[in-house]
Amino acid sequence: MGFIDLSGSLGRHFGSIGVALNEISTRLTLSASSTLCFSGLPSARAEKCLQRLCTALNISNDLHIHLESLIPEHVGLGSGTQMTLAMGSALNAFYQLNLSVRDIAQLGERGVRSGIGIGVFEQGGLVVDGGRGELTKTPPIVSHLDIPAEWRFILVFDQRGQGLHGEQEISAFKKLPPFPHTEAARLCYLLLMQGLPAVAEANLTQFGDVITQLQRSVGEHFAAAQGGVFTSNEVAEVMDWLQQQGAVAIGQTSWGPTGFCAVANAEIAQALVADLEKNFAHFQNVSFKVVSVRNSGGQVS
Repeated sequence: MGFIDLSGSLGRHFGSIGVALNEISTRLTLSASSTLCFSGLPSARAEKCLQRLCTALNISNDLHIHLESLIPEHVGLGSGTQMTLAMGSALNAFYQLNLSVRDIAQLGERGVRSGIGIGVFEQGGLVVDGGRGELTKTPPIVSHLDIPAEWRFILVFDQRGQGLHGEQEISAFKKLPPFPHTEAARLCYLLLMQGLPAVAEANLTQFGDVITQLQRSVGEHFAAAQGGVFTSNEVAEVMDWLQQQGAVAIGQTSWGPTGFCAVANAEIAQALVADLEKNFAHFQNVSFKVVSVRNSGGQVS
């Protein structure tokens, strides 16, 4: 849901905030096999992830991996980190390796910028990471709160595009101008003294206002690299309409193109999505999904 200090003016870079979702997930089953085989959903990323982890851990890849569900790739929903942690956790349990989530994240080179994917796999709920300092291996989680169970998020997808990733993302970060120290300080204060207390007190309006401000600030900073505050013009139009209808926490996940907002409960969310499907039927590549927050971490059984 956004970065806090993109320039590291006080010595720690990035720092971010995010939440875990229930309805979009990575689910896989690992079992013994005479040779490596995959079943279920196709995923080159899963195959590459397994090979990388098996090589790093010096273990056999004679395994059967069944992929039941996958997070869409490069749309700002943390698919790479969740695949690494799910696959690594399965290997950890199967081979009894006694690895922590952060051990697995390091082996998979996750958490290079945001620590949200690691934090939500560990704990679920809303997490804030403390960014990267000189000695950081994976960004530490400095705040964790459960989200009120009735809150809902609406996700807005544009199937035509993907957010910046890989070398493009690295290049974009290098080209960005310095993030103003005064703005980073303002965002930190807003988050600590308004956003987090609002979650603790179940004040969706105040929490949403903080997220909207943070998203607007970071989005304007990224605008030159992604073509505007939102990567997708159609998603931007939908998000503007949602804000006019009273939705809060208006933003874009990572580099997008996925937009998000929050509302008080499932009934409001479903009614808004019904209206969206009517009012934006001409946006043939845009779709909507209502999701709830998962207040627990990844499950291994």
